[in-house]
Amino acid sequence: MRIDCVIVGSGLTGAVIARTLTDAGRRVLVVDRRSHLGGNVFDHGHQSGIRIHTYGPHYFRTNDDELWRFVNRFASFYEYKAALKSWVDDQFENWPITGSYIRRMAGEKWEPEFKGQPANFEEASLAMMPRVVYEKFVKGYNEKQWGVPAHTLSANLAKRFNVREDDEVCLMGHKHQGIPEHGYAGLMRKMFEGVPVLLNCDYLKQRDEFKSAKMVVFSGPIDEYFGCDLGRLKYRGQRRQHEYLADVEYAQPCGQVNNPDPANGPHIRTLEWKHMMQREFAGRIRGTVLTREVTVTPTDPNDFEYPFPDETNSRLYQAYRERAQAIPNLLVCGRLGEYRYYDMDQAIARAQLLAKRILNGQKVKAED
Repeated sequence: MRIDCVIVGSGLTGAVIARTLTDAGRRVLVVDRRSHLGGNVFDHGHQSGIRIHTYGPHYFRTNDDELWRFVNRFASFYEYKAALKSWVDDQFENWPITGSYIRRMAGEKWEPEFKGQPANFEEASLAMMPRVVYEKFVKGYNEKQWGVPAHTLSANLAKRFNVREDDEVCLMGHKHQGIPEHGYAGLMRKMFEGVPVLLNCDYLKQRDEFKSAKMVVFSGPIDEYFGCDLGRLKYRGQRRQHEYLADVEYAQPCGQVNNPDPANGPHIRTLEWKHMMQREFAGRIRGTVLTREVTVTPTDPNDFEYPFPDETNSRLYQAYRERAQAIPNLLVCGRLGEYRYYDMDQAIARAQLLAKRILNGQKVKAED
């Protein structure tokens, strides 16, 4: 079989590019070294009937009507608006932080702790809130997450959360929010219908077998593509411990509770999946499943989840990116390929853009 494009990785980026190219009549082949489709959006069923997001919670959300129609080609979604809590001072508090909490802690006329242009994550966080709130909600959580002092992290990391003057408890205010009725595994199977896929296939160990392809789309770690010969990029991942409580209907007030205080344990959050299910199905299930996540620095690329947000790794990534762009008919993309955190809707939109440019014969650059 002649192949126009080999796509390495069956996560959202690889799946959307594969679907778009296939729909346009291109011959593609997807290879993935894992034994399942879907990359880190994969989920599975617990013996109780509770669906667990294998690599951590995925809350789909978008304001883009066209993108929402696209994903609904492959799954029906039930509405789920994530409402998170943080366990602070032995009680559940809303996250993101609400205006009423800040006023209670710092007074009606509170001001951010930091003034000026933030140079790091700590300063960027303190530019949004009083120090007492930062210390309780943000500092410990992120130092658990990244394993380094908060002041060594990039200021851009603080863009992933905000401080609200109102008391809205929903995590995000996107127009469309939900979870696929048959899980993300079902969505990904549908997206790959009619697309040839090789699972348990490590492209980097077998790349000579795919030399005849006109183009390679690589969505794995960019440093690994080059054998890490300039050095290894740093990633973080999660070690997850599941606990089934047979005689408990619900153990916490919502699906995700952040655990920012180091004194409460090494885990950064506790997940209760039953909250994320459709209510009519959840009500029929006995017991509940809790998952506690402890962030680690993995050595196995299959466990890479979060690119590390500091200047050292940013510079190393740029060096690899320049090499990748110099190779004809190679596109390195996705969260690991572009060393950038993408929400699901962002990953899909980015993949659609890249696929269109492939179809138009355009060379795609990292800054596009």
